[in-house]
Amino acid sequence: MVSELPPEECLTLSPETAPVPGLRYVVTAGGSLIGRVRVPGDKSISHRAIMLGAIADGETHVSGFLEGADSLATLAAFRAMGVVIDGPAFGRVRIEGVGLHGLKAPEAALNMGNSGTSMRLLSGLLAGQRFATTLTGDASLSRRPMQRVTEPLTRMGARIGTSAQGTAPLHITPADGLVGIDYAMPVASAQVKSSLLLAGLYAQGQTCVTEPAPTRDHTERMLTAFGYRVHRSGPRVCLQGGERLNAAPISVPADISSAAFFLVGASIAPGSNVTLEQVGINPTRIGVINILRSMGADLTLINARALGGEPVADICVRSATLRGTVILADQVPLAIDEFPALFIAAACADGETLLTGAEELRVKESDRIAVMAAGLAALGIEAEVLPDGIRIQGRGEAGGGALWDGGRVDSHGDHRIAMAFAMAALRATGPVEILDCANVNTSFPGFAGIAASAGLGILEQA
Repeated sequence: MVSELPPEECLTLSPETAPVPGLRYVVTAGGSLIGRVRVPGDKSISHRAIMLGAIADGETHVSGFLEGADSLATLAAFRAMGVVIDGPAFGRVRIEGVGLHGLKAPEAALNMGNSGTSMRLLSGLLAGQRFATTLTGDASLSRRPMQRVTEPLTRMGARIGTSAQGTAPLHITPADGLVGIDYAMPVASAQVKSSLLLAGLYAQGQTCVTEPAPTRDHTERMLTAFGYRVHRSGPRVCLQGGERLNAAPISVPADISSAAFFLVGASIAPGSNVTLEQVGINPTRIGVINILRSMGADLTLINARALGGEPVADICVRSATLRGTVILADQVPLAIDEFPALFIAAACADGETLLTGAEELRVKESDRIAVMAAGLAALGIEAEVLPDGIRIQGRGEAGGGALWDGGRVDSHGDHRIAMAFAMAALRATGPVEILDCANVNTSFPGFAGIAASAGLGILEQA
């Protein structure tokens, strides 16, 4: 159900945010989540703030920047291309923009680490530069497909070489000149859309992208904040090449993808009552809220307001009896990063949950469908892997008590899977051990400390 609680009914807790390094989590069984929690800044917006601030004219000040490995990889790349960047310090960054054509050739390849967003968006931005660059990444990123970006960029005149499998490293050499295109995306992807729009800044003529379903629109919003004209009409977004970006202050809201773990954890653990502060509720990102509400979650949005052009709110969530659901196709792109957490909610629900149309999950940091299904099986949860989704038989009929024994789960280095299974321990009878958790730092530095302060019995161990 959806309740309307006044702000004063939301409990208060001051989280401990210091990160605890480690390679695995050991989470004790049971418990509740209680308190007021602030998760780190939005990763998608943090990436874009660095990128657009660097090529703007003037000095951009960013607050709320996510100091995680992925967004720090983007920051390091622009430093390597001659941009003066102060910080981050307590989420604050100062960027001395060099203008659209002021970047310089880096002395070495730009290592994007585990960040697919960095690599795909930068491939578009760098396609229009007058110097050559190479983008590399870690083993996981080097397995992820890049052709969905390089193919339409090539149509614009970009010169980008990949491995024989269409993966990184990406070798980008100067083009004779980019030309705007009108591109209808076969699969909804904010990263592809953003990459083409960034290349369009350097292209002759107009670049237009039409998406088959809504995806996150942070790039369009931030371009507008920097004074760049963007024309949107339904699923189609266009811009004209060659205009200027002017520096602007950017406030980064808390990341709804990180908040999702607490939304699910508080929903499934009896006696929970959590308020998540200043969470971004961009309409293209609220699939996790819509899906949880369709399952019967008790979520209340309060203190809604705008922050730096992005809508934000505090989210109060209390434990509830969840039911299985069929996830509607239009919600898939709005929740694409939150499905690992949602799969845990489905396992705790009464009845079956069915997800289809989510092929994108198979080419994330891991094959999130297969890896989540294997983890659920390790806890005794029945899940059927589908080519484009998953069918999960929930155990919610057991009531408010434990639903499964503890066990060992391999996250395969996927940060979102590691955090999702940490929340699964709230309904276990024994401890849950999660392997290969170091990459949690890419998106949620300090996760273990914040989760522990809210009541999760989590330890990190090398």
